[in-house]
Amino acid sequence: MNTQNTQNTENTQGKLYGVGLGPGDPSLMTVRAVEVIAAADVIAYHSARHGRSIARRIAEKHLRTDHIEEPLVYPVTTESTDHPGGYRGALDDFYEQAAARLAAHLDAGRTVAVLAEGDPLFYGSYQHMHKRLAHRYDTEVIPGVTSVSAAAARLGEPLVEAEEVLTILPGTLPEEELTARLAATDSAVVMKLGRTFGKVRGALERSGRLDEARYVERATMEGERTGRLADVDPESVPYFSVAVLPSRVAPLTGGPAPQPAPQGTAGEVVVVGTGPAGPLWLTPETRGALAAADDLVGYTTYVDRVPHRPGQRRHGSDNRVESERAEFALELARRGRRVAVVSGGDPGVFAMATAVLEAASQDAYEDIPVRVLPGVTAANAAAARAGAPLGHDYATISLSDRLKPWEVIAERLAAAASADLVLALYNPGSRSRTWQVGKARELLLEHRAPDTPVVLGRDIGGPEESVRVVRLGELDPAEVDMRTLLIVGSSQTRVVRRRGGAERVVWTPRRYPEEG
Repeated sequence: MNTQNTQNTENTQGKLYGVGLGPGDPSLMTVRAVEVIAAADVIAYHSARHGRSIARRIAEKHLRTDHIEEPLVYPVTTESTDHPGGYRGALDDFYEQAAARLAAHLDAGRTVAVLAEGDPLFYGSYQHMHKRLAHRYDTEVIPGVTSVSAAAARLGEPLVEAEEVLTILPGTLPEEELTARLAATDSAVVMKLGRTFGKVRGALERSGRLDEARYVERATMEGERTGRLADVDPESVPYFSVAVLPSRVAPLTGGPAPQPAPQGTAGEVVVVGTGPAGPLWLTPETRGALAAADDLVGYTTYVDRVPHRPGQRRHGSDNRVESERAEFALELARRGRRVAVVSGGDPGVFAMATAVLEAASQDAYEDIPVRVLPGVTAANAAAARAGAPLGHDYATISLSDRLKPWEVIAERLAAAASADLVLALYNPGSRSRTWQVGKARELLLEHRAPDTPVVLGRDIGGPEESVRVVRLGELDPAEVDMRTLLIVGSSQTRVVRRRGGAERVVWTPRRYPEEG
């Protein structure tokens, strides 16, 4: 370290700079970064114990012989440590000591520039100094070109376009978490590969996105390598490499954007549940399936919940043509299309999964892959808003007599009520069906006390959401429509007032009293 004293003549604190150097090519440093380095008294940079610093190498031609250099050498990188606080404890002690060294220069009136590859506040080592010093000293952060931008530039492929979402992930996340996030997003960059490469590759494969994935190693630096991630030897991957899922929007001319399967090749049908309302209710798996589909098929109201994507075809239809809609989706898949059949709630609960699987059981479609992805069903959504009325055994019954006779519905209501089950009642009424709720109330009152709590959950998750609790004996059929779900409590269901009586919570105990 050059210990020449360059202390300022005035006894004032120096200024701290976090200097982003860009991804590796010195010519990608900003003008401001060069100016700050040239004017600084102290140049600090991180390195492993071998002492070689990539940050110093990038900025080397701008360093002066009279710069005071402060190499901040990590005590550990990936190896084990005998520090009593473990790996994290060893690093925390190191950061405290490094910050104290820089603080001594700043207290002496010296200007300190901490060099950082990429951008100082983007997965950078500088941020640990910033958190410990920026509140004590005048500080300026000089942004730099990130490895994400450099990787996209070297691939020559857009990262995101229009309303696409870019997700940046560390490869150190658990594989399950990586898989979920990769399935849910449009574009992604996974950082910190190296020893995590096998796990990241597995997550890409499990999320169905391996074919899209690109690999960039040492972007803009000597030894740069790019290509299809699926072709990369895991043993050859260094830490300074990233996985990239570029934009899914098809390029105007050529390019590797995903394309439908060739004519004559079977596609697939995925039946997805969108939950009771908008995007907040989607699962990561469902988001991924909707984003990857070539075609969306479904009831127009549900299809309209899905964001528009360039190149994706949308086929909305009336709510009463389930069989026709299922066969249409399978025909598209037979032509090589990836089809998402969009269903509200959970597709397997009074929804489209049954219609699709029934159609897919025909000989003509036996080779078409069909998957069903779950969603939050209306009963669970309404129950959560009310508290926990489904905390014990319960039955789910549709009051619609369009596909089964009322006599069957009445028998099932009576049986479930006599068994003291909580009831979740779907499709309670519509403009053409106005009497079923009244009939159901009469049947239930033969087995339940008039003060049995009933939850009326309407438009859960939507702009007109309301949750009300009434007594069974006072349930007014005129207040129930097709957008309402009813939850009828058992003999054990309780209604409790909380927060000074302003909030009513409904719950059913998990314990049932023993007969005595």
